[in-house]
Amino acid sequence: MANDKPFLPWSETPEPTSLKIDTSVPHPARVYDYWLGGKDNFEADRKVAEATHAASPGVVQGAKDNRAFLGRAVRFLAEQGIRQFLDIGTGIPTQGNTHEVAQGVTPESKIVYVDNDPIVMVHARALLRGTPEGKTTYVEADLRDPESILTHPDVLTTLDFDEPIAIVIVGTLMFIKDDEDPFSIVKQYTDAVTAGSYLAISHVTADFEPEAVGASAKAYNTGPTFFTPRTGAEIARFFDGFELVEPGMVAVFDWHPDDDPFRDTRLAGAYGAVGRKL
Repeated sequence: MANDKPFLPWSETPEPTSLKIDTSVPHPARVYDYWLGGKDNFEADRKVAEATHAASPGVVQGAKDNRAFLGRAVRFLAEQGIRQFLDIGTGIPTQGNTHEVAQGVTPESKIVYVDNDPIVMVHARALLRGTPEGKTTYVEADLRDPESILTHPDVLTTLDFDEPIAIVIVGTLMFIKDDEDPFSIVKQYTDAVTAGSYLAISHVTADFEPEAVGASAKAYNTGPTFFTPRTGAEIARFFDGFELVEPGMVAVFDWHPDDDPFRDTRLAGAYGAVGRKL
């Protein structure tokens, strides 16, 4: 991973925005990619990732647990009959992407991926190919600007807001500062969807392991990007107007868990929950 030129698999000439990459500033999606064993990261990302791992060795397994939660949540939603997904904060593609899971259950599912990292969008457009029956769209935009996403032509031609939509925001909201009012931001998305829609969120917390998560946050937050662990009560606010499905808000690896004999040894560093709009 020493090469600072990650593989960029463009199948066509990249859009101009896809070339505006500041390699000197770590980006959460690329740090996450490094923890998952990916190669699409730069020195600045690796420094933050390694420092955080040194301070809290459980962070790498936590990243894997978070990714596994995404897959289980999307599969659950598809099995409930949801055919539309708005995945915000997509991250660099790896195994078990939202469209693969959803369209594996129902091939006609429609997915919109949103991320603000040009590298993510380059990879998404090149690699995330959906089924012929469904539709997969990619929008380069920032979670903190809901209007730009909710009114984007590609979003509006892919998703029908008169029908239920699953809003998926996994491993992203902790990077929104308190003074940016993440609760108001999420409410703009949830207000835009009809009753019967779903919201799936995972979010870092120090509720379970305050020392380990505190050390992780301290190490990560030495750079220009940082994350904010939040309590269960704070994270529950994102689900105002929604009814949590069983088992409620729990550690990510305890949400509809697959058989895993080592689950009890995991570092519980994040909550996961899915709610249905009333």
